[in-house]
Amino acid sequence: MKLGIKFPAVVDTIDNPTDRAYTGWPDRLYVVDRDGRIAFKSAPGPFGFKPAGVEETLKKLVPQTAATQ
Repeated sequence: MKLGIKFPAVVDTIDNPTDRAYTGWPDRLYVVDRDGRIAFKSAPGPFGFKPAGVEETLKKLVPQTAATQ
């Protein structure tokens, strides 16, 4: 199913500055808001990964009109 939702994504460079800034061991899921603040941080993964928490956070951060365009 194609939702047509568009949002920016961050891809780390070969030097891994994003990894160094936000990494946790074990891995976690993060949502970073437009001001660079962490809006959602999961519990340690993989069992702590809660995609529903990511979805809920994104729904709060992204205006509903943007999701329907």
